[in-house]
Amino acid sequence: MTLFDTLFFSVFKHYKDAKSKKANQLATIYISVLQCALLLLFGVFFAGFFKQMNMTTMSQDKAIVLFILAGIFIFFKNWMQYAGRKRKVLNAKMLKKKSVGYSIFMLWLLPIACIGLAVVIYQAV
Repeated sequence: MTLFDTLFFSVFKHYKDAKSKKANQLATIYISVLQCALLLLFGVFFAGFFKQMNMTTMSQDKAIVLFILAGIFIFFKNWMQYAGRKRKVLNAKMLKKKSVGYSIFMLWLLPIACIGLAVVIYQAV
């Protein structure tokens, strides 16, 4: 079980009590946003690194298109992964384990912090 699976089920359990019909959808959106924010952070970091090394890799327009395509892929991958049988199997595994309860505020702060760091790195370079 990966870290993303653990975070998914933390968000899923939090929203299952309040909004049982939308819990899976909200948790899938959360994981997709978090993975896209991490992808953005790493992309900006490596773009700045390559710029400092005077390497020409790709234009900014191509990088944006590549990021959008990767974001769409991430969303559909998470949708397929957490909508079917695998979610039920992972949910059964999570019920057997003693899971760590994360604060929902801290969970939503993770993607915001990644995006904030990406903006800071982009402006620094």
